[in-house]
Amino acid sequence: MSQTSNSTIHQLQIGAIAEVVKTFTQQDVEDFARLSGDSNPVHLDDAYAANTRFGKPIAHGMLSASLISACLGQKLPGLGTIYLSQTVRFLAPVYPGQEVRATVTVVEINVPKNRVRLQTQCHVQGVLVLDGEAWVLAPA
Repeated sequence: MSQTSNSTIHQLQIGAIAEVVKTFTQQDVEDFARLSGDSNPVHLDDAYAANTRFGKPIAHGMLSASLISACLGQKLPGLGTIYLSQTVRFLAPVYPGQEVRATVTVVEINVPKNRVRLQTQCHVQGVLVLDGEAWVLAPA
């Protein structure tokens, strides 16, 4: 991951954007399965996955979603951010070896409550694979 940043609630602006980019390997998928306990064969078994609509193993959706957390906590708002909620829709599969670009965009700032609403998305080769919204407490 590249550099970290920190924006207080008073420094944030509507439309501010940050991103994190990562390519997940099959080893990352296997590690996530071990850590999360999600050993669904659609992620881990070539023969099983070949008979699914995806044709080969896919990365866990939450693995891509974890990049949103990294983006919020490391970049925008950044260090000290507290995640309050996340909605997410998984729109397309992510395969190991594909580059995932996670972006967060500030869409609402509530200074009295110190809360920020952000659009959260992940793209692979320009295709939207994850769409959602997060609420966070920004650093004061």
